[in-house]
Parts: sequence; structure tokens; C-alpha cells
Amino acid sequence: MENNKEVFNTVHHLIERCKDGAKGYKTAAEDVEDQDLKELFRKYAVQRDSMITELQDQLHKMGKTDDESSSIEGTVHRAWIDIKSALSSKDRAKVLDECERGEDYAVKAYKEALDKNLPGDLKPIVEQQYRDVKSAHDHIRSLRDQAKQNK
Repeated sequence: MENNKEVFNTVHHLIERCKDGAKGYKTAAEDVEDQDLKELFRKYAVQRDSMITELQDQLHKMGKTDDESSSIEGTVHRAWIDIKSALSSKDRAKVLDECERGEDYAVKAYKEALDKNLPGDLKPIVEQQYRDVKSAHDHIRSLRDQAKQNK
């Protein structure tokens, strides 16, 4: 990677996507009625929180810190904005559809990060997180497809 600023920007972008996902899943877990989804969304929220910590630790090792004030208090990425309306509809397929849409943004962010020349310790962490995000995306999509078939 050309310079530390580009590495920092890449990691910061991943942290932002993870924060969006954690917040989206926490909101969904609080408001969804299906117990299986409630537990799954809590699990994914915790997963994203742990990914944030891991990425922030990498920034710290590079002598940088993540500006925490810029994301959670700010506007959540548009990928998760419609989760509230989907939750109020009580439609399982719609809720899962919104979650998958949010995951699409996370998968894209990780793919873009992996296309860059990440330094030593950071690359395997981003690769593992990509696999975790992709797995969550595919699981959510599968549940959504099942819900649509069961309508």
C-alpha cells in the first residue's frame, strides 16, 4: 500500500461499515419478534463489535486512533436506514432483505480493502473478517429466501 494514510483510510472505512452493521443488528435484535432472528442479530452485532475492536487495535499498532465520535452519533450508513420500517411491518422476509442489503455494503467494503496491498498483520485479519461478513451475508440471504418461499 502506498502510504499509511491510505491504510488508515481503508481500515477506518471498514470500521465504519462494522459500526453500521453492529448498530443495524442491535436495532433489529431489539425490535424483531422472531426469537431465532433476535438471537442471530445479537450474535452478528457482537461479531461486528469484536471486528471493530480488532481493527482499532491494528490502527493503534500503527500509531493511529479511530475517531469514534464520527460514526455512531452520526447518520448511519444508508444501507441500514430502512431497517426500522421493515421491522414495523413485522414481515420476516422484509427484515431479512434489509439486513442483506446492509451486508452487501460490508461485503463490498471488504472486497475493496482486499484489493489493496495491506501490510503484514492487517491482511490476514481483513481476510478473516471478510470471510465472516460474507458468511453472515450468505446466511441472511438464505433465511430471506426461505421466508419468501414460506409466504
